[in-house]
Amino acid sequence: MEGEAIHGGGADTSAFKDCFSLASNNPFVLRLAFSAGIGGLLFGYDTGVISGALLYIRDDFSSVDTKTVLQESIVSMAVAGAIIGAATGGWLNDKYGRRTALLVADFLFFVGAILMAAAPNPAVLILGRVFVGLGVGIASMTSPLYISEASPAKIRGALVSTNGFLITGGQFLSYLINLAFTKAPGTWRWMLGVAGLPALLQFILMLLLPESPRWLYRKGREDEAEAILKKIYSPEQVLVEMENLKESIEKEAVENSSSEKISMVKLLRTTTVRRGLVAGVGLQVFQQFVGINTVMYYSPTIVQLAGFASNRTALLLSLVTAGMNAFGSIISIYFIDRTGRKKLLIISLCGVVVSLGLLSAVFHETASHSPAVSAAETSSLAPYTCPDYQSAGTEPLWNCMKCLKAESPSCGFCGSAKDKMLPGACLLSNNTVRDNVCHGEGKAWYTRGCPSSFGWLALVGLSLYILFFSPGMGTVPWIVNSEIYPLRFRGICGGIAATANWISNLIVAQFFLSLTEAIGTSWTFLLFGVISVVALLFVLVCMPETKGLPIEEVEKMLEGRALQLKFWARRSDSTKHNLQI
Repeated sequence: MEGEAIHGGGADTSAFKDCFSLASNNPFVLRLAFSAGIGGLLFGYDTGVISGALLYIRDDFSSVDTKTVLQESIVSMAVAGAIIGAATGGWLNDKYGRRTALLVADFLFFVGAILMAAAPNPAVLILGRVFVGLGVGIASMTSPLYISEASPAKIRGALVSTNGFLITGGQFLSYLINLAFTKAPGTWRWMLGVAGLPALLQFILMLLLPESPRWLYRKGREDEAEAILKKIYSPEQVLVEMENLKESIEKEAVENSSSEKISMVKLLRTTTVRRGLVAGVGLQVFQQFVGINTVMYYSPTIVQLAGFASNRTALLLSLVTAGMNAFGSIISIYFIDRTGRKKLLIISLCGVVVSLGLLSAVFHETASHSPAVSAAETSSLAPYTCPDYQSAGTEPLWNCMKCLKAESPSCGFCGSAKDKMLPGACLLSNNTVRDNVCHGEGKAWYTRGCPSSFGWLALVGLSLYILFFSPGMGTVPWIVNSEIYPLRFRGICGGIAATANWISNLIVAQFFLSLTEAIGTSWTFLLFGVISVVALLFVLVCMPETKGLPIEEVEKMLEGRALQLKFWARRSDSTKHNLQI
């Protein structure tokens, strides 16, 4: 690939080691990366925690339990807030700086956590989710941008990947917290309220850190920028960085008239920005449409759809997928500056396609072989019989799946005490039936999915999906968007890409449960698989390689490239020589 032609193998293989050698040689860079990365931790925690909390919110608020749309709204309103946060985050970053943007995000996280923990009804809970979403939207684009602009080019990918690791670490932490509070009074209130603590911690840490040196230079504060760069680079490298910044600012002055403002027309007319936006926005959209946040937001629900009835069991098994997600981020830190962004994406998407195919097959088998409804078992509990089953009379045999699809009112399946695959009873779905009638006889109660002999294969599929997704599609879109745009457009373009990500996220989160009800879980995962194939073709055609390039050199690379059938055109020999210097 073109990235390999520019850098020798030794530089690539040493990037991972160089990243960790900073702990002793230059701890300032790592302190900066991890302090800013707490924004990623909050991003991950607040997007992951709702998956487990939702199980208990449904128990406390009957309106939430009976209305799928309300469940989707509690999840997706945070995403709606993130769209607004990402859309305004670009402006906030460009006008007031990366550090200030993170401080604003922390304030919103803290307020949202308090509102959610104290929510007396679903409306206040949703309001708290919106506040948290605003913080997530700002942090999602600002944390990688801040880290990227203060990182040496050789290890920039690895350091920005730490933000991705903290996102997945936050999601893993949210599952642990969910599990820890399953027996505590208030359950979900503790789960959601804990997010206020890391927000407070990052607010304090960011007050002690400087602004991005590249933003300072662009605002005419050259001396401050140079002082910060001296903490990051050697004296010789500082001179090179200052010269690159000067060149970028001079180019901005030439391109911008005295009164001209940045507009979408101007962005699209600028070749480097247009090519960057195609790749950056496309990656962000596909990151969501291959289905990742259906797994992160609804993982326990998916586990229940696979036939595991207990809330606690669903949370415990979901912890496996969250752990795989965090592990995948560590893999990304190692390989991102070694193999490059493009190869990592291709490997990632190939694995995602296979995993989604497996999940589709598993859920098809689960739906096709669900236990039958026993007339004898159901009639023995006549006062609680599902009305739809009772009115069906002599219709063909009912099974668990048909029982769960009853709507007036909703019904559940009480499994056999002897063997979960034996016929069971189709009963009204309410707390009395669940706790006193079904659980009282030592039977399992199913309302989301049916008992299945293939449930463990669903866990394998979910784990493989996460393991392949996390190192590539999970982290690379954020890394690419933090380095692919010219300095003068970086905030606004990063905001556009992040907004595209969250709009796509909202669409997937809002309609996932409704989609599974309309076409079935199997067809839903198959649809994500088809989209993943399209994403793979997009990466092959539209994705440039930015591995190891100084941020200012990425702009030069895009200027000289034309879109080809499979890959971006190679640089000329003279360009390669210049980049090696």
